[in-house]
Amino acid sequence: MKRFMRVALLVLGGLGLLQTALFTDEYLRFVKPGMRWLLVVSGVVLVGLGVLEALAARGRRTDRGHHAGHGEHEGHGHDHSGVPRVAWLLFLPVLSLLFYAPPALGSYTAAREPAKVVEVEDDGFDPLPATSPLPITLTGFTQRVQQDRSRAIKGRAVQLTGFASPAGGGGWYLTRILISCCAADATTLKVRVYGGTTPKADTWVTVTGTWHPGGRLGTSSAAVALDATGLKKVRKPSNAYMDALPLG
Repeated sequence: MKRFMRVALLVLGGLGLLQTALFTDEYLRFVKPGMRWLLVVSGVVLVGLGVLEALAARGRRTDRGHHAGHGEHEGHGHDHSGVPRVAWLLFLPVLSLLFYAPPALGSYTAAREPAKVVEVEDDGFDPLPATSPLPITLTGFTQRVQQDRSRAIKGRAVQLTGFASPAGGGGWYLTRILISCCAADATTLKVRVYGGTTPKADTWVTVTGTWHPGGRLGTSSAAVALDATGLKKVRKPSNAYMDALPLG
């Protein structure tokens, strides 16, 4: 039974990885796009190990049968110990890959993580395009608010896209979760939104508005916040762990 469990876990785990990485984009809930090939290789290795384990077990059974035919004790080499019941719980995460992948990180994680410290723009800032409202990432908005001494963002109508997460004491944040490698190293970007209707947590939206005054614009004291003048629900991007402008 123990051998059967090992084989089943290896094969099902490998098939789950292969299905997630080859036939869906659900792997983007866990890792960056560039790591897809590693998941495929891991899946192939797990299935291969499971097949080898099954063949080895079959060979051992054949050898025992051969020795038994020459008068040796038939029970020699058998493992009569049972499998602990708790061990069967190992199948739950394996089967989830095949039938129900866990959802991507969202508002629950964001509400428990501090906002990411955005790196300083060393090369200065290029002039902002004349487009109004101006599509901008949460990273770009944060940098402009806290680091651009020309204060070019002041009074400019901007559009930011992310998902809603609750703010302490009421209100909400427009949020993005970023990963460097996988979901385990996730960090959070947040822009406090004032005005308008508060969307349901985890709803993806595009918010139009202007910088909400607070602190001194162009310095680290400036509030990373927006006075909303418009809000529109949008489809969740396939790769939600990137702070990128929506296509189109």
